[in-house]
Amino acid sequence: MRFFRRKSWSPYIVGIGIGVLSWFAFATANKPIGITSAFEYTAALTEKAATPELAEPYLQAKKKDGKTPKIDWEWMLVVGVFAGAWLSARASNDRTERTVPPLWEWRFGPSAPKRLAAAFFGGALMMFGARLAQGCTSGHGISGALQLALSSWIFVILLFAAGTVVTFLLYGREARDHV
Repeated sequence: MRFFRRKSWSPYIVGIGIGVLSWFAFATANKPIGITSAFEYTAALTEKAATPELAEPYLQAKKKDGKTPKIDWEWMLVVGVFAGAWLSARASNDRTERTVPPLWEWRFGPSAPKRLAAAFFGGALMMFGARLAQGCTSGHGISGALQLALSSWIFVILLFAAGTVVTFLLYGREARDHV
């Protein structure tokens, strides 16, 4: 049980675990791992309940693709991300009450509302990009890469490249002195 109390795990062990989880998803649900579709489908169902006439073109397009928006097992992955993060933080005693991380504070100041707004905007931008790419980092980066899908490998390469560029644009080279 001490293994679960570590603050960081071997990336090899984690990679094997994710691979096994992916096999399990394909074996039991015949679906790749991914969570952004859960948010897309929830938004579509919410729009259908509020204004069915606006949702109809989207629902018809999905029906042609053989997909019906519904709340399904992918929401369990969403719940699992939050539950797993919470359990990991509790087990490892690696929790902080800080809203503003030190690196962010060094670069952008101590404002919690500014940090939360940036996090929300960044999350919204990532969700937009994931839906534009028709898959998120888990959908493309894990499931697609495991299936050797060329589009997923291109996605992963561009994801890391863009992450590197944005990090340098936000924090610059001098950030490594403040980590």
